[in-house]
Amino acid sequence: QVQLLESGGGLVQAGGSLRLSCVASGSIFSINAMAWFRQTPGKQREMVATITKAGSTNYADSVKGRFAISRDNAKNTAFLQMNSLKPEDTAVYYCHAVVKSTERRLNDYWGQGTQVTVSS
Repeated sequence: QVQLLESGGGLVQAGGSLRLSCVASGSIFSINAMAWFRQTPGKQREMVATITKAGSTNYADSVKGRFAISRDNAKNTAFLQMNSLKPEDTAVYYCHAVVKSTERRLNDYWGQGTQVTVSS
């Protein structure tokens, strides 16, 4: 089994910054893509940023130039640096990872989510 644990959420004023972390643990052989999604009540979960094992990144248009995703493969960790935060960035942020287990099975996993609230 694999677990993803997010941290770093909180309350920040508009224009401020937060850094989210996601640590994967368990029966991990390797981690392929990692990503951050977010969701607000009544809306579908949306992709915020993705990063491949090699470090290629992709961002939602709404966060380009403000957010940066990175990862530390040695520590099975992904990060989301969020700058110039806006009230519309308020959401629960979820970490997602595609993991090859020690049994060489490929599955995707979600973290439990971390709340980010941006006040105006």
